[in-house]
Amino acid sequence: MSVAAGREFLSIPGPTTVPDEVLRAMHRPAVDIYSGGLIDVTMGLLADLKRVFRTNGHTYIYAANGHGAWEAALCNVLSRGDKVLVLESGRFAVGWGEMATALGCDVEVLQGDWRRAVQPDAVEERLRADKSHSIKAILVVQVDTASGVVNDIPAISKAIRAAGHPALFMVDTVASLGTMPFEMDAWGVDVAVSGSQKGLMTPPGLGFVAANERAFERHKTADLNTPYWDWGFREGEEHYQKYCGTPPEHLIFALRQALDMLFAEGFEAAFERHRLLAEAVRRAVAVWSEGQALTFNITAPEERANSVTTVRWQYESSPQPILDYAREKCGVVLGVGIGALSGRAFRIAHMGHVNAPMVLGTLSVVETALAALKIPHGRGGVQAAIDWLSENVRP
Repeated sequence: MSVAAGREFLSIPGPTTVPDEVLRAMHRPAVDIYSGGLIDVTMGLLADLKRVFRTNGHTYIYAANGHGAWEAALCNVLSRGDKVLVLESGRFAVGWGEMATALGCDVEVLQGDWRRAVQPDAVEERLRADKSHSIKAILVVQVDTASGVVNDIPAISKAIRAAGHPALFMVDTVASLGTMPFEMDAWGVDVAVSGSQKGLMTPPGLGFVAANERAFERHKTADLNTPYWDWGFREGEEHYQKYCGTPPEHLIFALRQALDMLFAEGFEAAFERHRLLAEAVRRAVAVWSEGQALTFNITAPEERANSVTTVRWQYESSPQPILDYAREKCGVVLGVGIGALSGRAFRIAHMGHVNAPMVLGTLSVVETALAALKIPHGRGGVQAAIDWLSENVRP
């Protein structure tokens, strides 16, 4: 027997649920790409992305996923043989570094712990040891969706400045932009990348890069630069140059609607919504952990992200039965463990177009699965989530 009929809940950390309003914005005929309203939409989006990244620098839109944004950032500021320092805290900064290796860079990984955030003191120590300033760029993610960690970007930036190191500071905000504060200029970030499909509530297919003047100066001598990714070409006056060809117009319409929704809610309100819902998830996981079968992957509470929670499986067996039960019996899709946590964890996303019924429904299904599968767990996780919300979301 299944009770999965009805609208499926997508609780994976990307792509996230696309709002109906965004889907409707895409449901229209193709338009002229050479003149008219689409040009105004493009210029408006490029300006509004500056608001989202909190920068006065340059912004670029690519018909690409987050990996495309990674490559665009690397190609525009690096040359073959440049040394790049990757700050490990999960899978994705390392993946960005692997791309830099494939492009011909000399990549060093500052090894971290998949259960902790990047330690700024370790960053400062490594940079102080680089007396010749051979490191040209530093790569880190604000949120790693594999481990569920949030890195302290201002503290890492402070460590870079304390070391007196001139390397470009490059930050992946794919799983954080729109869900928590990110202050590119105020935090001393030189290049930031993101994607459309998570906190920005748009279908996959758009990658974003923001770059300050220091990065743009480095771009002028970067020999990894290629025509499609080239910032210089995209700075041209012709509309087609903004996309290096045909604009992905329906995704552009979708992004316009999604940003309008984010602006209408307000950044601070959106950040607080994500914080409250994330803590509701954490309250439930904390109770379930009493049964010893599962626990938080990230050990320090202050290092747990507000966009995704990675739940670590304590047994030798896989947590796959929980995911199967949730999907097949109840219509909720949870995220699988990836990278070093493949077969060792599952993930509950709480970012983008998400509200209390969606989160509480997902938590209820997880608790139902734990009970149905007779997995030891503390009882009352969902009630703990409800108690948190009822105490903090007041009339």
